[in-house]
Amino acid sequence: MAVLAIVLLLVAAYLLGSLPTGYLVAKGVKGIDIRQYGSGGTGATNVLRTVGKGAAIAVLIIDLLKGLLAVLLVAAVWPQVSALATMPALWQPWVAMVAGLMALVGHSKSVWINFTGGKSVASGLGVLIGLAWPVALGAAIAFGLTLALSRIVSLSSMVAAIAASILMVLTGQPLPYCVLGVLGALYVILRHRSNIDRLLAGTEPRLGQQTNQGS
Repeated sequence: MAVLAIVLLLVAAYLLGSLPTGYLVAKGVKGIDIRQYGSGGTGATNVLRTVGKGAAIAVLIIDLLKGLLAVLLVAAVWPQVSALATMPALWQPWVAMVAGLMALVGHSKSVWINFTGGKSVASGLGVLIGLAWPVALGAAIAFGLTLALSRIVSLSSMVAAIAASILMVLTGQPLPYCVLGVLGALYVILRHRSNIDRLLAGTEPRLGQQTNQGS
């Protein structure tokens, strides 16, 4: 029963992450399929370019909350899961780590919109807040500084992801969280493959620039 409860937790984390916020907001505000505009992603950056600031802020906040709730859910129900069987306390951070990853995958591969989605950056920040807020703060600062200097969201997102993986180690976080930092960073970078190509070619758009090749 305990194993079944953990599996259900991970499925719940995926479903939380897979809520297609940008898709729903764009449909509600402008009646469009956001996947057919800009980068085709459902994240806040594409919503900003395609729908507007207010919609992008709403998407950013909700996407962040998806990741946060996915890991908080594990902490909330773990006492009940432990009551089903004798389970070492050290299992909880590992389950939280996997739940965080499931939320990231859910955001970028949403079951509700044919396994499409965004780049998992905002949801990743939510996961970090839930597990290690100092790391989340450091990653947010890295994002902000890079964005201020470059005005390129994709570059800022990747720098923040790398910073998070490093800060997990430097701040002495548990091993499962350090593993999450590395895997999460690799996943975010993988999701930015097309952006990396444009960065190398010098064609990646900057914040505020209208384009059909958004981040």
